[in-house]
Amino acid sequence: MQAPLEKAAGAFRTIGELSLEIGLPRHILRYWETRFPQLRPLQRAGKRRYYRPEDVALVRRIDALLNRDGYTIRGVQALLSAERPQRSTAVDISAVKAVRDLLAEALRHDGSA
Repeated sequence: MQAPLEKAAGAFRTIGELSLEIGLPRHILRYWETRFPQLRPLQRAGKRRYYRPEDVALVRRIDALLNRDGYTIRGVQALLSAERPQRSTAVDISAVKAVRDLLAEALRHDGSA
């Protein structure tokens, strides 16, 4: 069998590639998708999963919390749920402000023509 090629850090990974990289069985990764709503890899035709770099980072974090730090599934769920609104709210507000500024500039430019 041929050794797997190294992928770039930003490349998407299949469930098999991630399983080998992390050292966890595929069924565990699929199970975690049912328990952690934050973990949502892209799914293409035939339900083939593609994990983005942020998904890989989340899998590594879940693995560390469960298997190294001794958290339970519920403990990790609570931890991730508590963190999520703070991060998403900050990003959403800054994105909305950026769009608002672009629209205001477009209106100013349109009014001067």
